[in-house]
Amino acid sequence: MNGTIRTILVDDEPPALDELNYLLSAHPDVDVVGTAASAAEAARTIAAKRPDLVFLDIQMPGRDGFSVLGEIMELEPQPLVVFVTAFDEYAIRAFEENAVDYILKPVDPRRLAASLDRVRKRAGADDGNDAGEMLRRLLAGAGLKPGVTRISVEHGGRNILLNPREIAYFNYENRRVHAVTRGQVYPCSCDLTLDRLEERLEGFPFFRANRSQLVNLALVRTYAPWFNGKYVLTMNDGAETEVAVSKGRVRAFRDAMEL
Repeated sequence: MNGTIRTILVDDEPPALDELNYLLSAHPDVDVVGTAASAAEAARTIAAKRPDLVFLDIQMPGRDGFSVLGEIMELEPQPLVVFVTAFDEYAIRAFEENAVDYILKPVDPRRLAASLDRVRKRAGADDGNDAGEMLRRLLAGAGLKPGVTRISVEHGGRNILLNPREIAYFNYENRRVHAVTRGQVYPCSCDLTLDRLEERLEGFPFFRANRSQLVNLALVRTYAPWFNGKYVLTMNDGAETEVAVSKGRVRAFRDAMEL
């Protein structure tokens, strides 16, 4: 950065964008070159403007902020990222080693100033920890991987793309794999198998519970011992679906959940 920090703001709430823009106006070296109200708009704006810094909201309707991170991995140079989010403290601790900073909403001006100081120091440091490596570690910490990974499913005569993070589990039934989200079941492409899904979703928190079900560990609400050495999981899918972990997979489940 040559004195000026070219910055883009991403948030689906106009008042939040206006407030952050106003607070940043107190910092003469910050030049807000664009704003975006959705993940798709953010990816386009970042690619067009090539900013030094992005203030990024995570929780947005449809595609979330993590999908933006996946798309900007290919850009050169890659921007630094600061999250401005309502994520709780536990979630923040999971990423605090891998992003420039986190700011909780509502934004405190003093906290924003401290974050900008971190940005300036990171931009001026020559420690080999570049923005690209930070983004890769951030995606890994979020259970994601570089690039845009989506699962194609059928709905209403059309193909739609699902973010793996919104899928509670995959179920193999009647010779076909189905993706189950909160309140909806989607058939996947006819040639897709659970084995192929496991390979494709490497790096995401999916676990093969049994022969016919692949579950998202991030959406397991409860677990309990069951009969014959099995476990039963209750999924956070709206219907509180129960999924059995086969006896031979119980140890792997406990290891995956660090129990």
